[in-house]
Amino acid sequence: MDLSEVNLLINEIKNTEIDGDESLQVFKKKYNDILKKKLYDLKNLDPEEKKEYGVFINKLKNAIDTKYKESVQKINSVKKIKTDFFDYSLPYVPFVGELHPLTVLRNKLFSIFKKLGFDIVDGCEVEDDWHNFTALNFLQDHPARDMQDTFFINNSKKNVLRTHTTSVQAQILEKYELPLRAITIGRVYRNETVSARSNCFFTQFDGFYVDKKVSFLDLQYVFSEIIKNLFGNDIKMRIRPSYFPFTSPSVEVDISCTVCSQKGCPICKNSGWLEVWGGGLIHENVLKNCKVDHKIYSGFAFGGGLERLAMLIYRINDLRMFAINDVRFLSFF
Repeated sequence: MDLSEVNLLINEIKNTEIDGDESLQVFKKKYNDILKKKLYDLKNLDPEEKKEYGVFINKLKNAIDTKYKESVQKINSVKKIKTDFFDYSLPYVPFVGELHPLTVLRNKLFSIFKKLGFDIVDGCEVEDDWHNFTALNFLQDHPARDMQDTFFINNSKKNVLRTHTTSVQAQILEKYELPLRAITIGRVYRNETVSARSNCFFTQFDGFYVDKKVSFLDLQYVFSEIIKNLFGNDIKMRIRPSYFPFTSPSVEVDISCTVCSQKGCPICKNSGWLEVWGGGLIHENVLKNCKVDHKIYSGFAFGGGLERLAMLIYRINDLRMFAINDVRFLSFF
């Protein structure tokens, strides 16, 4: 081993110019490889020679470490100067925000339903009792009419903050000629305790189709298309019997758990399934109330919570996150 070579390397290290992260990594790899080779060469030396050359090897190692640490400090200080620097002579550029995850999901659903031939419609958030309850086959003593579930306007039971976007269905069926195929997405209100799983306001999507000879198979096809476009082809779907005043028969739709792949987890309560929305064939009484001849026409309706879908897609475990005024939350999307 040549001692003069080690001294040359030490001088070379001290004079090496390092101006950024890339050159720092090149320096580190180059001289660490050299150091490893020198350490490997020591094993072929006599004990006395090992002792002598070991001192120089330590000097070489210290030179590498010192140069590396000094370079890191220099690079970081330059980065800080660049970060802290602000040119006040530059023109003002407004902050560019991000789309809310519910907006992203809403736009995606609109795109899916347009392909399926659905028109996009909207409705009022303040609704009358007829369109929110009575026309949709809610009995006068139905629990949903109570103050515990509904926000009434001015202590009157004539007008309410709509409890579901299904009220738009009643409005549209009364005003337009058949056949009709429409989707609406909007905010609804219910007098519920605010928690990680519930809120006093949230977003619903609601769709319906009324025409001659509409069957449950048509509804099942729409279900499968929504799931395929939202979750992919590998997601399984199952349909369970349920109850809604405005549909008969009524069903609820589950998908295979997107978190555990049906192995069982706290999100799906170890069942392997997640409920996503409900639907069914439009009840005969709803068609009658909306002046639709139920002997000629039939239809289906479906709907669910947009936040619930977003929680499954983006794996968000707290419903309140969608309503907070924090741009850091939006930056994830």
